Amino acid sequence: MVKGTLNELSQLKQSGFGQPEPRHGLNLLYWFAREYVDMSCGEIIAKSSDPEDGDFGFHKFNNRIEDEDHIVPIQNLPYYEVGNLNYRNADELPDYVRGKYSRNTPDSNKDRIIVRQDGIGKLSRVYVTEHSDAKLFDSSKTYRVSQGLLKIIKNMSREDFLSKVSNTGYLTSNLQSLYQKQLYQQQHSVIQSYSTPVNHTPPPRPFPPAEDSSWCTIL
Repeated sequence: MVKGTLNELSQLKQSGFGQPEPRHGLNLLYWFAREYVDMSCGEIIAKSSDPEDGDFGFHKFNNRIEDEDHIVPIQNLPYYEVGNLNYRNADELPDYVRGKYSRNTPDSNKDRIIVRQDGIGKLSRVYVTEHSDAKLFDSSKTYRVSQGLLKIIKNMSREDFLSKVSNTGYLTSNLQSLYQKQLYQQQHSVIQSYSTPVNHTPPPRPFPPAEDSSWCTIL
């Protein structure tokens, strides 16, 4: 059962989806809203390919009964999921989605987006969820994402998006990485300034004065 609908950034933050690091859900959702879909005439449209094409690791979601309930509503329409970084074609996702992934860290691959397809290129519903274990999803952590929230995310830079929805630990980690990068650049600039040879080329020597020949005695 879907727990609720996320309409605002604050609601996404409170849901805890994709947090903390090394979870990839927030970056996955940013990629989906910014790069994979457009919103037009009240519809969510896949820009480059349908989920059924299998690009970016999309594959069929079976909506199994788990704990006597379905994760998403039963409909006579196909569901697809994306976010499994081990799945075929998942390497097509950008580096900022895959960057923290490690096979030895299950949390780095637990987040998913589920979409319901309603015709060619049209996605009638979008959900975010997470695995409760290696096989099952957690119905208490499954939310519908509104078209309005997707529009908000689409119009933001990734840094601004993460700063507004990340919890303190996640944000601190990213700010620390940014600080370390800036510190390195400053130190590198200082080192370059000390290592750059200073031009000590001496000024040109003046020509010697012309000899005074007035003392010469003509024999």
